[in-house]
Amino acid sequence: MNPHLSIVIPAYNEAAILPVTFECLRGFLSAQPFTAEVIVVDDGSTDSTSAVVGQWLSSFECLRVLRNSVNIGKGASIRRGILASRGECVFVSDADLPGRPEDILRLLDALRDGAAVAIASRRPAPMSAAPSPSRFLASTVYRALVRTILNLPVRDTQCGFKAFLREPLVPVVQELRLGGFSFDVEFLFATWKRGLPIREVDFDVIERRATRYAILLQSPRMLIDLVRIRLTAGRRPRGANKQAVELEPAAVEVEPTPSPLDGGR
Repeated sequence: MNPHLSIVIPAYNEAAILPVTFECLRGFLSAQPFTAEVIVVDDGSTDSTSAVVGQWLSSFECLRVLRNSVNIGKGASIRRGILASRGECVFVSDADLPGRPEDILRLLDALRDGAAVAIASRRPAPMSAAPSPSRFLASTVYRALVRTILNLPVRDTQCGFKAFLREPLVPVVQELRLGGFSFDVEFLFATWKRGLPIREVDFDVIERRATRYAILLQSPRMLIDLVRIRLTAGRRPRGANKQAVELEPAAVEVEPTPSPLDGGR
């Protein structure tokens, strides 16, 4: 029997934070009435990520791991995990789980209310609340570029805390081209172009560690990717709903798949 929820976590050299994330998810999932699987995509890590995940396989029964033999990028790893998932709903999170596990339920509620994609959107905050002025400025500039180049009516594309219905979104994921950090915006833009409803859910970020990627615009690549997304996007399907966004206040080694959590939806 397929699980109700698949949780996909891309991981590159995340040995230090994954035990914290696993502990949070294990406690959260054990209290839920639905079945779940957690898929970690180890993107060719050079630290002890592989060993850490291996140690958790026996105690975290719904955990699965896919290992890329080489580093192929965050976006490509997320795509691999999504395509390997089996749940009715898919939740994608950064390795440090930047929100409360209970916030996953709020995203799932948005899916039950009619959204095809539900994304956590960080509440607007002043520069003084940001980890650094450079990160605040980079985030502000990038959001402006997303709106200017793509006209995408989404406030926060880059938060690593998203959920969606697997069946209508797998064809979208299969057509994505970018394998790096621009995966999120390419995914949302392709979803919006198809008229699938997106809902943003306000939430507060949980900083479980200092960010490892403080400056989004550290190279011209992010800007080039936005232009590529705009130029390669297919035409909007005829009759698609333009008001689709709502805002609510390499070779892979696969570990044997353990049994999912007991219980059903």
